[in-house]
Amino acid sequence: MNVSRKPFLNLSTSCLLFALGLFNTAALAQSADVAAALAHPDRPAEDAAADAVRKPAEVLAFAGLETGMHVLELEAGGGYYTEIMSRAVGSEGSVILHHAPGLMQYNDGGIDRRTANNRLTNVRVSLTNFDALDAADNSIDLVTWMQGPHELGFAPQGESLGDPEASFREIVRVLKPGGVFLAIDHIAPDGAGLEAGGTWHRVEESVTTAMAEAAGLTVLRRSDLLENPDDPLNVSVFAPEVQGKTSQFMVLYQK
Repeated sequence: MNVSRKPFLNLSTSCLLFALGLFNTAALAQSADVAAALAHPDRPAEDAAADAVRKPAEVLAFAGLETGMHVLELEAGGGYYTEIMSRAVGSEGSVILHHAPGLMQYNDGGIDRRTANNRLTNVRVSLTNFDALDAADNSIDLVTWMQGPHELGFAPQGESLGDPEASFREIVRVLKPGGVFLAIDHIAPDGAGLEAGGTWHRVEESVTTAMAEAAGLTVLRRSDLLENPDDPLNVSVFAPEVQGKTSQFMVLYQK
């Protein structure tokens, strides 16, 4: 009996092509060249001076930053990380430099300096509270909040910067399925609660994680990279003995 082998060959070929497609997709995802961004000749000297403490290469490797990513940087501050991520994600990627209007008094012109004369062409500035993010649903690969979740317990001049639960729901809304959220903040002592954000400008990791998980995120990994055992935790981050060298948690969550 002469049985045709063609259907089996087609099935095998289809499986092979599918596998090759997965391989090619994986191959296209490349780690961002953070080292080149750090060494860029236009990078401000004061930024480079902060690298030893802030450890940007290790932080962004932990976050899994890749070329072509679309990043929402919550509370970008003076733009230290904006500059690095803008160059690292490349022309196919983008960075939304976000800042809450109620915190602009602490910005000291950093946003204007970073974006003057369109020097970072893939960066867009967005000024909103944390619970009203200016990004489309399922559009962001990575949300970062460097030294920031504690702001949800802070109300400058009595003005809220955003409802805590709604703010985390917004992070989940803008993230793509599988997208990640990097949270770094000054560690508060156990039991301090969200209120520590308004006094010591700190927050417990457990408080941040509880809000993240309630919004639908899961913990992907944690790191002790930025922890400092000499920080007593129960003082303001602006106290001379700890300013610039606080103990910080670092957690990556996934949608």
